[in-house]
Amino acid sequence: MISTAIRVARVGSAAELAAAALMMLGFPCLMLAALLPSVYAFVVAAAVTYLADHFLHRKGSYLINRLSKVRAGLSIRFLIRQLLLILLLARMSLADNLVFYAAVACFIAFYGLQAPHGALVTLIRNRRRMPVATRNIDLKSRIRIPDAPPRRLLHRSAEKMLHLDLFAVAGLLVSAALDDALVGFICAGITVALGCLYVAVLLPYVRGRRTPPKADAVLAAVDDWLAAYKPETVLYFSGSKDSAYQVNMWLETMEQLETRPLIILRERAIVNNIAPTTVPVICVPGGVHLMNLDLSTVRVALYAANVGKNIHLLRVPTMKHVFIGHGDSDKLASVNPYSKVYDEVWTAGRAGRDRYAIADVGVRDEDIVEVGRPQLAPITTWQGVPEGRIPTVLYAPTWEGWDGNPGNTSIVLAGENIVRKLVAADPPVRVLYKPHPFTGTVSAQAGAAHRRVTALVEKAAAERAADSRFTADTAAQERARAELARIEARLAELAGAGGDKGDEAEATRDGIVDVERHQEIARLRAEWNAAYWESFPAYEHKVITGAEPRLYDCFNVSDAMVSDISSVVSDFIASGKPYAVTDSGELGVEEFKRQNTAVRAATILSNSAGELGGLLDAVRAPSADPLAGDRKELKQYLLGPDEPKSIDQFNTAVADLALKAETRNVGQQSRVGAANVDPAEAAELTTALPAQRSASAGETDDVSAV
Repeated sequence: MISTAIRVARVGSAAELAAAALMMLGFPCLMLAALLPSVYAFVVAAAVTYLADHFLHRKGSYLINRLSKVRAGLSIRFLIRQLLLILLLARMSLADNLVFYAAVACFIAFYGLQAPHGALVTLIRNRRRMPVATRNIDLKSRIRIPDAPPRRLLHRSAEKMLHLDLFAVAGLLVSAALDDALVGFICAGITVALGCLYVAVLLPYVRGRRTPPKADAVLAAVDDWLAAYKPETVLYFSGSKDSAYQVNMWLETMEQLETRPLIILRERAIVNNIAPTTVPVICVPGGVHLMNLDLSTVRVALYAANVGKNIHLLRVPTMKHVFIGHGDSDKLASVNPYSKVYDEVWTAGRAGRDRYAIADVGVRDEDIVEVGRPQLAPITTWQGVPEGRIPTVLYAPTWEGWDGNPGNTSIVLAGENIVRKLVAADPPVRVLYKPHPFTGTVSAQAGAAHRRVTALVEKAAAERAADSRFTADTAAQERARAELARIEARLAELAGAGGDKGDEAEATRDGIVDVERHQEIARLRAEWNAAYWESFPAYEHKVITGAEPRLYDCFNVSDAMVSDISSVVSDFIASGKPYAVTDSGELGVEEFKRQNTAVRAATILSNSAGELGGLLDAVRAPSADPLAGDRKELKQYLLGPDEPKSIDQFNTAVADLALKAETRNVGQQSRVGAANVDPAEAAELTTALPAQRSASAGETDDVSAV
């Protein structure tokens, strides 16, 4: 019942739910205490509401945001408490006492200060929100960006301001209890004085040298940097903060490009979630601002997602536009008809080309280029189970998706069956369970199934730990845990050395990556991964959530995998290891294989998971594996040949397309020249940027003209 209430209220824990209930019950108790009247009961109820309110704010509870939608927001809650205090004073026959008038005057003055305080906070935030946010771009030498105001001034500022009434409320309650007006006068004065001081401290940050330059100056500085850097290849991305992984998967590839790379983002939330990189990053939320950037040296634009905001860059013909996607699978997203707007579509292997041909969505075969998957380089090829170690099977189901299709994920109908059979296997295997991070976000059934699977794995791990057949090298594990602690301490130290910037403007000014520090972090993360797997027995079942260890690290320590139709399967095929895919939609083996290329070399599981024995046999006796040859053939079909390396194929494709873009631009210049067009007009026609340069400040971001 509690878990249901938590889910319905959308609060994060039972503690949050309890705090919310106490806060909501506290206000009726305040009214009752005021009507009785009882000072001591009022003190207890007021303390409960203050503490519960503060706790929910500190936790960032969803309920706090919902209360404002039903006219019970933060300011209203404080005002009600103050009005009830005045009612308490009146009920105690203090309406003719000066302390009563002091309370009324104090709260009116205090609320009068809320408007300038709120206006100043909003103005400071707006003035420090620059038209672009950047990383690894030197703007510091081009424009002056002042330090951010101290975080304590702006973080949860409304809550801090309102809580200054504590002095007045406490003093007035003491005056009511002791019948001594002096304490009430003093504390009311403290509340008003502190409110005035808070407003006064904010004033210097809205004028003079403490404000960043205006948008025109910032954009001019970015253009100056672009003119010096001359970017050639752009990775363009737009999406929600939860989709940051789609751009993060391409960062290492961008770092390995043989041309000058640049990353363009469209949402500020993505900047805060992008992984560390040495590639320059520009976040341009405004469409007009984006089109006003000087990107005349860019010849190739890469797109990781099909989204509406792509039009703001797609409209520029001086560069060639390529859809590279964020995974390779048989899902419908891999053959989106939107893809025909690009000059080329790059797929991992022949399978991607064939998908578009079968789907017949308007993408021409001559516009498809096979470049492999550079991200798969860290995946190691299987050499069989090392002697003396029991096999490891990774269960990595995808999430339930948005459409409610039962074939999306195995977690609901087959998850428990899969795990039960794996943990009961004889000879034994180890189970690693790594669910998709979105599991349970749409379907309550999927969330419940995930929790049951987690409980099964943890129970099996506890039983195996108590089984005398399994022995561990505790000394080696202690050393590994000590090594983990050392690495994590160093990583925390390096994170601190990087410094959390005060706000977006300050992060833009100082967000230049330290290359040596970046390389050390990469080395430490590799060492952390090795120590992590050595820190517990090689036979121990494990539930793995969170960003670390990464999915590919789980691939490398596993000998087989069970999953669903997703890019996870296509990526795992790079390892050459046996794998199984669940036909949760019960299409039947032949139809399932016909519809999904990536399962043609897989053990196909029904929801009962009765076919798991075939997968385990292939792991235990690789020489007798009937699907080994099929996997090798399918790997090349899906992901392309091993040689040349995928990153080399990718760089070649970039170079070839850049040459096409340059050829187009030269041809356009020739045609314009032959038509005897005015030179100034010719320059505009060639670069196709007249709309960009003439875009006025009054235009909206919804610029969609092509």
